[in-house]
Amino acid sequence: MKQLGNLAIACARRSDVIMLIKEGEVTVVVNHIDGIGTKTLETAWDDDQRIGEICHELNFGSLAGGDAQ
Repeated sequence: MKQLGNLAIACARRSDVIMLIKEGEVTVVVNHIDGIGTKTLETAWDDDQRIGEICHELNFGSLAGGDAQ
């Protein structure tokens, strides 16, 4: 669960990302840089390893470079 806070911060810093938590699942929706389409990432709210991977993608991976505020 420690990674969930890191994910919330990574999402809050960007206006092109929405994070939802519902029924034990975390969903992150990222608008594509070109404005067409979205990328959706999902995992259990307490899966620290997968949440860490999602954080990495948002900060340094293929989904980095979005609309940071």
